[in-house]
Amino acid sequence: MDDQAAGSPQDAHSVPMCYRHPDRETGIRCTRCERPICPECMVNASVGFQCPECVRTGSGTGHAPTAAMPRTIAGGAITSDPRLLTKILIGINLAVFIAVQVRESILTDIVLLGAWPPAPFTPTQGVAGGEWYRMVTSMFTHQEIWHIAFNMLSLWWLGGPLEAALGRARYLALYLVSGLAGSALAYLLASPNTATLGASGAIFGLFGAMAVLMRRLNYDMRPIIALLVINLIFTFSPGFNISWQAHIGGLVAGVVVGYAMVHAPRARRALVQYGTCALVLGVVVLLTLLRTAQLS
Repeated sequence: MDDQAAGSPQDAHSVPMCYRHPDRETGIRCTRCERPICPECMVNASVGFQCPECVRTGSGTGHAPTAAMPRTIAGGAITSDPRLLTKILIGINLAVFIAVQVRESILTDIVLLGAWPPAPFTPTQGVAGGEWYRMVTSMFTHQEIWHIAFNMLSLWWLGGPLEAALGRARYLALYLVSGLAGSALAYLLASPNTATLGASGAIFGLFGAMAVLMRRLNYDMRPIIALLVINLIFTFSPGFNISWQAHIGGLVAGVVVGYAMVHAPRARRALVQYGTCALVLGVVVLLTLLRTAQLS
C-alpha cells in the first residue's frame, strides 16, 4: 500500500520550504521562477515578490540587473559566499596563532598590555607607552589551543548567519567595534601590567548582535540566551583566568551596534548604522585616553 496516514512524515513535507533557507516554511513563491521564498528573501516587484537570484540577474524585470539589487535585512548586498569574511577572520586568527607557536617571543609584542614598568615609573611599553596597536593585535592573538578552538568555533557558528544578515561591510564593522570595545574596557579596568589576549571581546559582540537579530526576526531566542548565559557563567567563574572586562565590553558594544544595524529606518539606514559605530568608537577612544592619562 502506498497510501500514508494523516499526520505522517509525507504530510509534514507538504508545506513549502524556502529554497535558500531549507529550515523555514513559507507560503510565498517567486513570481518569476515560482520557487518558495521566505520573508527574508522576498524582494518587492511590480507584481508580487521575486527571489534574490531573479532580481540579481534581471530575469523578466525589464530593468538592468543592478537596478534593484536584493538587500539583507540590514541593507547590505547579498553575496554568493555569505561566509567569506568569517573565513578570512578565522584565517587571520589561525595565522597569528601559528606564528606565536613558532616564535613565542612575538606574544609579548602583540598582547594587550596597559603599562610597563608599573608606577611610579613612566611606562615605556604597553598602550600607555604609546603602543596603541595592541588594542587591535590582541583581538587576533591566542596562545592555548583550547582558547582558539572555542573562539573560532563560536566565530564560525555566529559569524556566518550574521554576515549573511548584515552584509560584509556592516558585519566587519560590528566585529571590529566590538573587539575594540572589549580591549578598551579591559585596558580601563584591568591591572595595567596584566596581559590580555583573544578574540572573545569580538565574539561576545557577535553574541549580542545575534540576540538582537533573532529578536528582530521573531525567532526562538532560548538557544542563544542559554548559550550566552553559559558563557557568562564561565566568564565570572573563579579559576578560569578570563578577562570579564573584554567580554562585557564586547557584549555591550555588540548589542548597541547590532540594534542600530537591524532597526535603522530605511531612509537613514547608513547614517544611523555607521553613525552608531562611530559613536561607540568615540567612547572607546575617550576611555583609552582617560586611562592613558591616568597611567602616564
